[in-house]
Amino acid sequence: MDGNRRWAREHNLPELEGHRRVADAVLEKLIEHAADVGIGYLTLWAWSTENWNRTPGEVKGIMNLLRYGFAKFAEKMHKKGIRIQAIGDITRLDPDIRESIKTYIEKTKENKRITVVFAVNYGGRDEIIRALRKMHEHSQFQNPNSKFNEQDFAHYLDTKDIPDPELIIRTGGDMRLSGFLLWQCQYSELLFVDWYMPDFTPKRLDEAVVEYAKRQRRFGR
Repeated sequence: MDGNRRWAREHNLPELEGHRRVADAVLEKLIEHAADVGIGYLTLWAWSTENWNRTPGEVKGIMNLLRYGFAKFAEKMHKKGIRIQAIGDITRLDPDIRESIKTYIEKTKENKRITVVFAVNYGGRDEIIRALRKMHEHSQFQNPNSKFNEQDFAHYLDTKDIPDPELIIRTGGDMRLSGFLLWQCQYSELLFVDWYMPDFTPKRLDEAVVEYAKRQRRFGR
């Protein structure tokens, strides 16, 4: 979800207002529309492992958006039958934010309408390293002669119960993944758009789906 700060600057607003607009005016409409058109999983990269390097004021502001806004937003999603999941190393988040995320993962686990996955303190390399550590701790893989395959490794990823993405959309004009779902994106279709995340409307999601439908997915065949 890129371009929040640039959107704010272009509208002569403080940078945090771009993030606030996405949280307050974009996500709910986007999630509901995704559910209505039959999308089963929608992953939103909210905070990367590298984003901690931003200015202290921006880090504090975004953490406060999570602190004061996530539970209210997640409760609204729960009432709409939407399931919440999270990927990333949330142990670095403040305890109250971490517990709020865990609470709504548990509270919404039986919801079926759509699964919304928030990537928080997420980085693709970080996820792979953490998966390797977990795999190393598992007795099955302490034997150097143990055989394992892609499915075995994927079990230790944050996304072990989440299908690989069919379409990845990056807003903001940059044409790179910046570490997003590095293992999972092997055969994902990629769509890079010039407009910013605060301008992501349901109509633009429809346009992305139409573009995706034109692609030929051969999976190496």
